[in-house]
Amino acid sequence: MCAHRVGMGSRDLISSLPDEVLGKILSFLPTHIAASTSVLSKRWRNLLALVNKLDLSDASGGPLGFPEFVDKTLALLKNSSLIKTFHLNCEHRHEDSRVDGWIRTALELGFLEELRLETVGMYSIETEFFTSNTLVDLTICDGFYPDGRLPPAGGVFFPALKRLSLFSVAFADCAMYDDLVLGCPVLEELFLHYPDDNNPPAWTGDVSSSSIERLTIIHHYPDYREAYEFVSFTTPSLLYLDYSGYVADQYDVDFDSLVEARLDIRPWEAFTDEHDDRSDSEDDDSDSKDDADSFSSWDVTGLVTKISNIKTLHLSSDSLEVFHFYCRSMPVFHNLLTLSFESDKEKGWQVVPLLLNSSPNLETLVIKGLVHKVTNRCGDACICIPKKKKKEEGVPCCLSTCQVKMLTVSGYLGTCRERKQISHFLANLKCLETVKVGVQVDNQQENHVHKRYMGIINALIKLPRVSPNCQIQFF
Repeated sequence: MCAHRVGMGSRDLISSLPDEVLGKILSFLPTHIAASTSVLSKRWRNLLALVNKLDLSDASGGPLGFPEFVDKTLALLKNSSLIKTFHLNCEHRHEDSRVDGWIRTALELGFLEELRLETVGMYSIETEFFTSNTLVDLTICDGFYPDGRLPPAGGVFFPALKRLSLFSVAFADCAMYDDLVLGCPVLEELFLHYPDDNNPPAWTGDVSSSSIERLTIIHHYPDYREAYEFVSFTTPSLLYLDYSGYVADQYDVDFDSLVEARLDIRPWEAFTDEHDDRSDSEDDDSDSKDDADSFSSWDVTGLVTKISNIKTLHLSSDSLEVFHFYCRSMPVFHNLLTLSFESDKEKGWQVVPLLLNSSPNLETLVIKGLVHKVTNRCGDACICIPKKKKKEEGVPCCLSTCQVKMLTVSGYLGTCRERKQISHFLANLKCLETVKVGVQVDNQQENHVHKRYMGIINALIKLPRVSPNCQIQFF
């Protein structure tokens, strides 16, 4: 019995799998590891030719022998009809001509669908040969940058490309960025990521494509002021926008099809109480208005107006203040069903009452954190102003006319101020059906975590509610 068990356990079950299955298994491994299996036995000697993905990186093994390994691997697989994905990561310096040759060979693979290029050095990509009829997903990172002449066939780089991602790519010519995007006629998703680093960004504040449906821009580069003089989005098919950057002087956008927007628009300078005082006095006299205009040279009105037809809107805490100070007129969001925003203890909710009053059909309100900067402009959306003063003003509470049915609050710590804010919502949102609260408890005192958690929950459950159908849930 024991001998039988040992015999069964010593069998090489993996080697007995079909070649096609082993090829797919090897495709999940870095290529240099997959290639090393050829020494296991004769059975594994030629299985590398069956992989459908090449993942070539000198990050782990270093530069020694890496060029020769890549040359040998590409020579073996250059006629393969199985290779669908090619990843090249160069963290060490290699000959420019050699790296360029690797990229050309990859693009010549007749069935390639995904290409990812990343490096810490600087390598130019000759655009005359940077083309593929089969490529669907292209990612370029850091030091790789397209340069040179446009390809033939009317400047079309990738006729089948659906997704283009550019991470800190510094084009030799900024016009090449426009040419690359225009050279992808069926592009559906564009991702531009430019953090604050030492490389000059390629994005010049313009996106023009009739086919793009999803657009993500992360552009944190305060030293590149020119990109924000005029921001233009000519994207009539766009459905989803995720935009993080600084406020521009002017926006000209085409968002006729936009359904959802996630905005993180940052000011060039930190807002102070003086800014709020100026905003308060804009209507008092012309001198005060001129003074307010002097610090409001930036304008998001063109952007906000063009997103007024969306159904879902996410705003960062910076965006809340930018909307307040730099939007000259708030449109009515007739189609807006879901509004979510983030709070920050250094930033106010000044624009929240106006947003709620401008969203007559709002059903879901999501708030990440309730603690925000106390200002004299938050109105009755919060508890910043004492109730007595609000009643004296004689203005109906913006919450009382709000149609919100679901309220979600995350990052709830159970402080007195937060509890009062929840109570304010419950007492004024007449259509509320569900309130979801994400409770956070300090884990440093593990013995009291459960007791603290239950105390927070019980305190919220006891709060009075104007809506008889309102149920409170916790997550």
